Amino acid sequence: MTKHILITGANRGVGLALVDAYLADGWQVYACCRQPEQATALQQRRQAHPTLTLLALDVTDHTAITALSRQLADVSLDLLINNAGYYGPKGYGFGNTDADEWREVLEVNTIAPLKLAEAFYPQLSRPQPGIIACLSSKVGSMTENTSGGGYIYRSSKAALNSVVKSLSNDLLPQGIKTVALHPGWVQTEMGGPNALISTSTAATGLKQVLDSLEAHQSGSFLDYQGNLIPW
Repeated sequence: MTKHILITGANRGVGLALVDAYLADGWQVYACCRQPEQATALQQRRQAHPTLTLLALDVTDHTAITALSRQLADVSLDLLINNAGYYGPKGYGFGNTDADEWREVLEVNTIAPLKLAEAFYPQLSRPQPGIIACLSSKVGSMTENTSGGGYIYRSSKAALNSVVKSLSNDLLPQGIKTVALHPGWVQTEMGGPNALISTSTAATGLKQVLDSLEAHQSGSFLDYQGNLIPW
């Protein structure tokens, strides 16, 4: 039976690579981005793959999230990947934090994943319980933070990890697994050209982790190779 996945931020980077990985495995893919009509790479893939559906979604628009859930009310989801992310400003130091940008980063990275989980809970509950995967980052680890700085992005991912832990506690009794994933340092617009791995390497690794995810791993923080990251 065909499996179904919803991916946010699917128009580029790791999100687009995840679309490719799941299409290659025969999944029905629902790919979300803000302006799908301008997402050239996704448009090209849709022409080649009838199992790809493109959907317009701004993850900070909670009314739009609810509307999309209603639009997909009859779809049973095996996997929801909260991939959409926003880094915010770079290069600022202590004393120069832009609070408005901080709020925007929190809206995208922390609040949106929870609102999507709430909205698509019905689809993830049937017929078999699905998985909620949230793309986090190792920079959100308290233990790994030995260099300071990065207040905005770090705090948004640390808060996301807390959301994942609470979701797992609330939803695992119904069989829905939740996990925070670090994709590695990836060669994307966010990761930069000096990053260590390609988007396809990250996506392949993330898919392997999710394909084999067990109940006891729910609520954990894993990298793309399946290694546990300390909180």
